[in-house]
Amino acid sequence: GPVHLREPGEVCAVLDQPEAADTAPRGTGCQILRALPRGKGPSVAVNLDFQNPCDDRRHKDIWSKEKTCDRLPKFLIIGPQKTGTTALHFFLSLHPGIMSNFPSPVTYEEIQFFNGANYRKGIDWYMEFFPIPSNVSTDLTFEKSANYFESEVVPRRAAALLPRAKIIAILINPAERAYSWYQHQRAHQLPAALNFTFHQVISASPDAPREVRLLQSRCLLPGWYATHIERWLTHYQPSQLLIVNGLQLRNNPVAVMDSVQKFLGVTLHFNYTQALMFDDNKSFWCQIVEGGKSKCLGKSKGRKYPEMDSLSRTFLTNYYREHNAELSKQLNRLGQALPSWLREELQHNRWS
Repeated sequence: GPVHLREPGEVCAVLDQPEAADTAPRGTGCQILRALPRGKGPSVAVNLDFQNPCDDRRHKDIWSKEKTCDRLPKFLIIGPQKTGTTALHFFLSLHPGIMSNFPSPVTYEEIQFFNGANYRKGIDWYMEFFPIPSNVSTDLTFEKSANYFESEVVPRRAAALLPRAKIIAILINPAERAYSWYQHQRAHQLPAALNFTFHQVISASPDAPREVRLLQSRCLLPGWYATHIERWLTHYQPSQLLIVNGLQLRNNPVAVMDSVQKFLGVTLHFNYTQALMFDDNKSFWCQIVEGGKSKCLGKSKGRKYPEMDSLSRTFLTNYYREHNAELSKQLNRLGQALPSWLREELQHNRWS
């Protein structure tokens, strides 16, 4: 057929087949380019990414007057998973000038638009998740989808629709992130996590059962931080990207939220010292509510589990050694501070 899917949501059109026009996705921003004469040369496939409809007057002229690009988010929290993205989402939602998307009945606070089948639902579907800002010049809308970070297609798609958006990623020690993901899957009763130890999963050979290799990749691959960040930098300027230290977010969220507000350029600076308190029972920072009590994230957040075994830690230290070294060079080039966990890993590797 003239249109095929290379992965869910990625629509490609073969340029020498005019019938592609009939099967291309509906929605402003889809374009089919025919660079070859009909029937001449090999078939060529191109990605059809939704563009921002307000960047072209021709689009605005045919668009409903009731629609506005002001509903598109001004910044994205891209993940990766198990680094503190839900906490950052929660803290940002306390800011009077910052609004997150409406929840999804399927994926809760995450829309997961750019990286899956939802992308085929189009811009109008996406925009319905966002409130209309009461003050366009000062209010900021955002979305958090923690599986955007390592996707190969999301940076390109996001930049096509949101070229001026700011991007926030949160990084913790990739070894700790991998272990947290494994424990998260155990808590959700994933058979591969229940039937195999963490070390068996991360050190599994290519001929291991498919479900083990799938869990292995979800544990390990998001931690290739420098590789994924470089992909985002292909489509966004360094000034549009903020790397948050996930360990600092956990231990000193007020300082992190100050830096996030500065990065976003918010008009109204919000004093988080008056909004957050440390909850001894939760061992985490929570919202201060009436009566000096605290309102914390759900039970699934801040879950306690056994310490990682030494064999797995040694394996992951070796596995991520080159990735972490590349990340340090990358952050230095970007002029962003090295998080404490990364400095410790680099120091450890020098002495080992």
